Amino acid sequence: MADNRLQWFKTETKEGKPQVFDPLRRRFVALTPEEEVRQKVLYLLVEQLHVPAGLVAVEYTVKVNGLDKRADAVVFGTEGRPLMIVECKAPSVALTQAVLEQALRYHSALQPQFLLLSNGATTYCLKVEGRTVHPMDHLPEFSEMTAAASQ
Repeated sequence: MADNRLQWFKTETKEGKPQVFDPLRRRFVALTPEEEVRQKVLYLLVEQLHVPAGLVAVEYTVKVNGLDKRADAVVFGTEGRPLMIVECKAPSVALTQAVLEQALRYHSALQPQFLLLSNGATTYCLKVEGRTVHPMDHLPEFSEMTAAASQ
């Protein structure tokens, strides 16, 4: 039987700088502290929360107040509706109100039900219901995200 798992955490050095292979973007990217967190979160989404790799958009452009912004990742449902916005920060960056507000700006444009914030050391998942944001006590699997979207 073929091994269908993606190849995660493959690194190389290019022009003296570390690179990591992003299996979702299918290319090597600079291995910054934030990128390391993003790769770990993407791995978590695909390999542990069962999000189909083809339904995760990395560095997804979002129009906010007429300006192009970029969410670290957006999880989509099979019908193309955004289910989750992912915002990653370097481990040295605290997950403050400002980080939440950044994710909420992206939320205003895309309207998913879930926000995931991570700096590698701490990860928060929040569920948005109307104008209320509730912290979750777990990370939702893809099936839970799609079930919530269809309610």
